[in-house]
Amino acid sequence: MNKTKKIMAVDDSPSIRQMLSFTLKQAGYEVVEAVDGKDALAKFAAENIQMLITDLNMPNMDGITLIREIRKNSANRFMPIIMLTTESQETKRQEGKAAGASAWIVKPFKPEQLLGVVRMVLA
Repeated sequence: MNKTKKIMAVDDSPSIRQMLSFTLKQAGYEVVEAVDGKDALAKFAAENIQMLITDLNMPNMDGITLIREIRKNSANRFMPIIMLTTESQETKRQEGKAAGASAWIVKPFKPEQLLGVVRMVLA
């Protein structure tokens, strides 16, 4: 039985969240949106999330902190997490990887690029 995968999209930009949601839903995924890391953590506990796509720079709690918080729970140790950000510096990538990011997509992104990475890390 192929159960629909539920992906959380975390970004403080409504237009990015909308594009993420639309792209993922078109591909058959369920999407839970969150406006920042704090909002994501609050919703995360209540939802059965299989994957996280998060922005790096957000108010209240940034993406790196969010990843660290989620990875603290051993049940989420192997959950795919994609960083979606305008940052392309190697230092930020290393920081993201160290926190537990599985993949990195630089904005602006193409929907097919996003779905390619999602399929790859969810496989």
